[in-house]
Amino acid sequence: MFFEINPANIDPRLINEATNILKGGGIIIFPTDSVYAIGCDLTNKKALQQLAKFKGEKLNKVHFSIICRDITELSSHTKHLNKPTFKLIKQCLPGPYTFILKASANIPKLFGSNKKEIGVRITDNTITQALVETLGNPIASASLHDEDEPILDYFTDPYHIFEKYENQVGCIIDGGMGEIEPSTIIDCYSEERPRIIRLGAGKISL
Repeated sequence: MFFEINPANIDPRLINEATNILKGGGIIIFPTDSVYAIGCDLTNKKALQQLAKFKGEKLNKVHFSIICRDITELSSHTKHLNKPTFKLIKQCLPGPYTFILKASANIPKLFGSNKKEIGVRITDNTITQALVETLGNPIASASLHDEDEPILDYFTDPYHIFEKYENQVGCIIDGGMGEIEPSTIIDCYSEERPRIIRLGAGKISL
């Protein structure tokens, strides 16, 4: 399925259809405030396994980010945030940033691994916000790479995404042209000063 959703005037019926696919264990492709992403319901183990298979990885080895509704939901999937980290997160989110944080005890159970860290996001994209809000829990996600593009690393045209993946996912959401830069990744896992692992769409100076 291919849903065209105007981020400035979201059709709740299409959001409901997309989240029903997620709740049913399906995988969807959707826009974020950086590049297009592919994701599934974080709480659905079979969907996580399917998403890992799509990425060509085993579930206990793959590195997904989780997209949360807000800082409260983010905090329920991470260990206690110290004041400097909380302040930085509140300053940056929602926005095109991924924070590497200490994972709570439920994360290793979900991924069948001994993961001690997790990448977390709260995006500023209204479509993604509506998906997470309607789903009621985070979306496990990964950036959608375009391996056939020699210059750009990521898809920007949703119609090209549809042409390639229409038979591999539950639905593709067209939210307009995608960005060419992924999120900025900030590592706050250690107790030392946060460090930028990848500088992307989110501009920051630490």
